[in-house]
Amino acid sequence: MKTKLYLCIVFLLAQFSFAQDTAENIEDLNYSNSDLNSAAIGNNGYSFLTLDTGINTKFSEFGSGFFMNKFIMVSAKKLGGFAKIDKSTDEGYRNLFCVDINKDGTLHSPILFSRIINTLDNEDQVAFLPDGHTMYFTRSTEKGSAVYKLYKTQLEKNSKGNWVKQQLLDINVDGYSIENPFVSPNGDKLYFSSNKPGGLGGYDLYVAKIKPDGTLYEAVNLGDRINTAQDDKYPSTSKDGKQIYFSSKGHANIGGFDVFTSRIKKSGYSRPVNLGSTINTKYDEVSFFLASRTRGYLSSDKSLGKGKYDIYKFNMEVIAQQLKGVIVDSETKIPLPNAKITLFNEDGEAVAVVNSDDDANYKFVILPFENYTITAVKDGFEDNTIDFVANNTNQTEYNEDLELVAEKAVIVEIEKKMMIVVNNIYFDYNKASIKEESQVSLNSIIAVLEEHPDMKIEINAHTDNRGNDAYNLKLSKKRAASAMRYLISRGVDQDRLISNGYGETQPKYDCKTKCTEQEHQDNRRIEFVIME
Repeated sequence: MKTKLYLCIVFLLAQFSFAQDTAENIEDLNYSNSDLNSAAIGNNGYSFLTLDTGINTKFSEFGSGFFMNKFIMVSAKKLGGFAKIDKSTDEGYRNLFCVDINKDGTLHSPILFSRIINTLDNEDQVAFLPDGHTMYFTRSTEKGSAVYKLYKTQLEKNSKGNWVKQQLLDINVDGYSIENPFVSPNGDKLYFSSNKPGGLGGYDLYVAKIKPDGTLYEAVNLGDRINTAQDDKYPSTSKDGKQIYFSSKGHANIGGFDVFTSRIKKSGYSRPVNLGSTINTKYDEVSFFLASRTRGYLSSDKSLGKGKYDIYKFNMEVIAQQLKGVIVDSETKIPLPNAKITLFNEDGEAVAVVNSDDDANYKFVILPFENYTITAVKDGFEDNTIDFVANNTNQTEYNEDLELVAEKAVIVEIEKKMMIVVNNIYFDYNKASIKEESQVSLNSIIAVLEEHPDMKIEINAHTDNRGNDAYNLKLSKKRAASAMRYLISRGVDQDRLISNGYGETQPKYDCKTKCTEQEHQDNRRIEFVIME
């Protein structure tokens, strides 16, 4: 026993992982997915495999996070034949236990966490600063066993689990309970639940910044996006601190406490999402703690358990969703390749950037129930931005086409020549056939010619300096002629048009053998020169 206790309290920080579970899901047989709430909520973009941890008793067990490569558990099992019964729960008074973690995620060998912290009263959930030297714990008294107070204590230097300087924090309010403390991954904030006055009803979730000495600044209610008129409790976060998890009776749920998640934003919190019917049941699901990005523990009172509440391990899979679409010209619906599409999250941060492919398609992997903004940008077109919400429970693929409005051709003077300037005209590699997307630019040339019926233009084609000089000259003449044929096919009088090819003799950038790809592209161009 002394060896195990030493292993539990000695200060050795480590991370753990456990192997992929292969056992059968022990989902409650009394719960049916035909239940209306379950069917409405579905999996909500998440899938869980939930299994027993091997340490549950006929009494209540709750998870309370991790410490020194161990799992901390709260248990109401009676210790000794003369142990007192808490009349508010009809179970023993709660104590903290330290539990070993097997490679497969099961738990074993629970021992009392600390004889200094555990008393004859109720000790409930705890939280630790990242360095392991400061602990927050909750305790109630026999006189008020349902009202918990929040304390801070420190691990005595060079001791084997001697927690000293127990301090009742100023954040407590007489007659009201503070429960479920959880420290953010970087140790700067403490989340907790409380039924103190000023909330939205029942228990609300709060957060308080942690001072350098471990005490707390004033707590802030997480607001009506998270809290409801009913109980909202058991906060925790993802390993990166970007998601908050909590249990609620007030949001749309299957029954009792369900586990929800919300993204922590600069401006607040995203709309909470029920984690779905593969983890939530008509019973209570609480004390959700992630051990890694996709694995962790939770507690539930579903009827197949051994006690009132039992601890289960889970594997969590985020069901992949995709957003895809086509970028097209708004007037002709011609597909537009090589448009730059950026995906922004609700905070305005760019989370992904792609270019539309040769068929003008784009695709993003997205998260369920997130608000996004999509922006499409392409030379020669006005930018377009749309908002998008991945809010379909049963859908994993969304389609959003974006239309771009072509900029009008303009008449400008360039190097003492009056020209009609449009977006570049693109050709297939080593060919004279005009790409479909370039028809949009040629149509804008037609619009200028229709506005100026007496205007005549010379269509001059140029190549880059790669390849044979004679071949480039011939290719440029074919490309100029191809552009002219298109204009004629759309009703422009042939007498108003002349086509010429200059090969590589008139580069826009005279970079010779040191040209960048962008310079090569700019040199491959067609100019529309207005003839006097």
